[in-house]
Amino acid sequence: MAVREVLRYPHPSLKREARDLGPDDGEVITAVARDLMDTMESFGHCVGIAAPQLDHLVRMIAVDVTGHKKATTQNGLLLLVNPVIVATEGAEVGREGCLSIPHLTANVRRATTVRVEATTPEGNAVAVESEAFEARCLQHEIDHLDGLLFLDRVESVATDVFRRKNYGG
Repeated sequence: MAVREVLRYPHPSLKREARDLGPDDGEVITAVARDLMDTMESFGHCVGIAAPQLDHLVRMIAVDVTGHKKATTQNGLLLLVNPVIVATEGAEVGREGCLSIPHLTANVRRATTVRVEATTPEGNAVAVESEAFEARCLQHEIDHLDGLLFLDRVESVATDVFRRKNYGG
C-alpha cells in the first residue's frame, strides 16, 4: 500500500497551483493514482482527495461517493487527470470539511450541477456529469489543484465556519 500523510493547513503546498500532467508523465500518474486511492481508502469515510494534499503538485484527483447518504448521483470511483470544469448550473450552500483542515467545517456555495472533462490514468478522455453532493466533491477537489481551500470560498468567517464535532474516540 502507498498510504501517504495528508498535508494540513497551513502547509505551503496546499496554496500552490498544481502542474498539468502530460503524455510523458506515465510513471508519475501511476504512482500518484496509487497514492490517492490507497490514502483515500485508509480513511474509510473519505469521499475525495487531491494530489496536492499528498504533496504531489500535479493535477490529479480521486472522488468516490458510492453509497454515501448525501449522494444522488454516483459515478463510482473517479480518478481524473487534468480535470477541468467545463459547465456548471445552479448554486447551493452546503457544509464541507477537508482532511487538510480536520477541525473545521464551513458553509460553502457551489454549483449544483457540473460537467467535468479529464483523462483517465490510462490516457482516455472522459466527461463526467454530476449533481448535488458528488458535484460538490468534484469542485472541492479541483479547487485543491488551484491552491484553493474551502475556507477561501466562505462568505463570512464569522457565521459560516464551525468547529467540527468529535464523534468518538
